[in-house]
Amino acid sequence: MNINTSFSDGRLTIYLSGELDQHEARSTSECIAELLDEYLPRDCVLDLSALSFMDSSGIAVIVKANRHIKTIGGRLWVENPARQVLRVIDAAGLDRMIPVDTGRVGGLT
Repeated sequence: MNINTSFSDGRLTIYLSGELDQHEARSTSECIAELLDEYLPRDCVLDLSALSFMDSSGIAVIVKANRHIKTIGGRLWVENPARQVLRVIDAAGLDRMIPVDTGRVGGLT
């Protein structure tokens, strides 16, 4: 799992690449929490375009990140999930809790 970031105008974008499974979930969640505490962003985007695999452990990471950013008064959404990742998001119903922008025409789903 690789994690990169960019920060501009109160928006933190966190780019996840590789595989997000039970072996990577804890360290990924801790890293995201540290980034949120460091930057205190108004908005946080989890860009999943380079995430090749995610299981239900990844859903827990996203939900934790959402809870964390709400405690600091921000908001979170997911962008550009790959097909397999989007299937996991859809199956979990995550898009009913957290906005998901698939990058398709029409914007957020």
